[in-house]
Amino acid sequence: MEHTPNRLCAVVLAAGEGKRMRSSKPKVMLEVLLKPMLGWVLDAARGAGVEDLCVVTGHLEEQIKAYLGDTAETVTQHERKGTGHAVMMARDFLERHRGGKVLIACGDAPFLSSETITRALEQHNARGDAVTVISATLDDPYGYGRIIRSATGAVKAIVEQKEGTPEQLDVHEVNSGAYWFNVDTLLEVLNPDHLAASGITGEHYLTDAVAAIISIGEGAGAYAAHDKEVVMGANTPVQLHNLGELARTRIISDHLESGVNIPCTDGVIIGPDVVIGSDSTILPGTVITGRTVIGDGCLIGPTSVIDNSTIGNKVCINASQVRESTVQEGTDIGPYSQVRPGCTVGTGCHIGNYVELKNTTVGDSTYISHMSYIGDCDVGSEVDIGFGSVTVNYDGINKHRCSIGDRSIIGCNTNLIAPVHLGANTVTAAGTTVTEDIPDGAMAIGRPHTTVKDGWYQKKFGGRK
Repeated sequence: MEHTPNRLCAVVLAAGEGKRMRSSKPKVMLEVLLKPMLGWVLDAARGAGVEDLCVVTGHLEEQIKAYLGDTAETVTQHERKGTGHAVMMARDFLERHRGGKVLIACGDAPFLSSETITRALEQHNARGDAVTVISATLDDPYGYGRIIRSATGAVKAIVEQKEGTPEQLDVHEVNSGAYWFNVDTLLEVLNPDHLAASGITGEHYLTDAVAAIISIGEGAGAYAAHDKEVVMGANTPVQLHNLGELARTRIISDHLESGVNIPCTDGVIIGPDVVIGSDSTILPGTVITGRTVIGDGCLIGPTSVIDNSTIGNKVCINASQVRESTVQEGTDIGPYSQVRPGCTVGTGCHIGNYVELKNTTVGDSTYISHMSYIGDCDVGSEVDIGFGSVTVNYDGINKHRCSIGDRSIIGCNTNLIAPVHLGANTVTAAGTTVTEDIPDGAMAIGRPHTTVKDGWYQKKFGGRK
């Protein structure tokens, strides 16, 4: 493959099993705020300008590869022999980036931010070091590798908890497990001679690469992140929950600072990639995920779900769900309605209670007030769809589309047997089943004639009261 030294690259370590999680997923695929931890790390790297990504997989790697698709390369660490060994598996990837810089990060560290990655790289370049460790200062550093600096601030060593002297263990600056390396220098030490297996565990540790770089006279530095949570990971379900709660609180706080109104945060979950405009209100029990964008002055909730959707200004979504769709300005939805993937709802629409839309476009100022299913349909502007109307879009094998022209009136309990086209200004009588196209301005009536039988009750039941 092409040699690309001018492109920032990253190797993300994602081979771990996470036995204590007691999950059928690989550890990095466990979610914080409904987003895999691996996704947090990859997005942070991309946000810092990293273009080429290599993910080292291992345990249940099929799930990771399915999640990644073609967005990143993968290599397999068949035997879990430590972080240094994992990076060795990416040697071919690193060879293609000789002359460049590589970020090494753990796939289960969701609070590693783009800002931290960028600032660490800036320091790395400014100092001319061969390696820069991303560090943090903790009140309680127990269990973490300590960053030991020289008088000039350079890194002399990374000392693990079990190996440190009392003086070294008194240091509160710790290793986050993320690094910037000069690729050429990393490749020079990325071998068993410099990264010898531990006599206790048999594993090769990436911290030994830092020690090897120092031993050959190259510079080593540490960027002290302002956010101490950069070091946080999870090894148990309780710790994972705590990560999620911390992330939830931080994200809500950020939105509050940006002018979003969240009067009660109970049950409110907002994903890390969500954008919400000012003066919008989020009510309890609302879950907003994916790359959702919500405009200004909206009212969302209570108990609403919005995923990967675009919501215009001054939209109200009450106790309803919107997924992978667009809702334009001034529309209200709900309560108890569902907008399924592939929908676009125009401006000033009313999608009332118990309405389901699927793969449907709805024009401006259209009303679908209650109890209707409109799927695979193109609905015009200023259309009024009555109670209980249904597009019958599935013939048992294929889905078919319907269309309804502007300013049409669809009577209650109308069935549109797809594929049919209703022109502009058409009307269907209540109870009509439409099986053929209706031209502009026409009315369709397709219901059984009502037969009235006088005296039938007396004949059937006699004098019963």
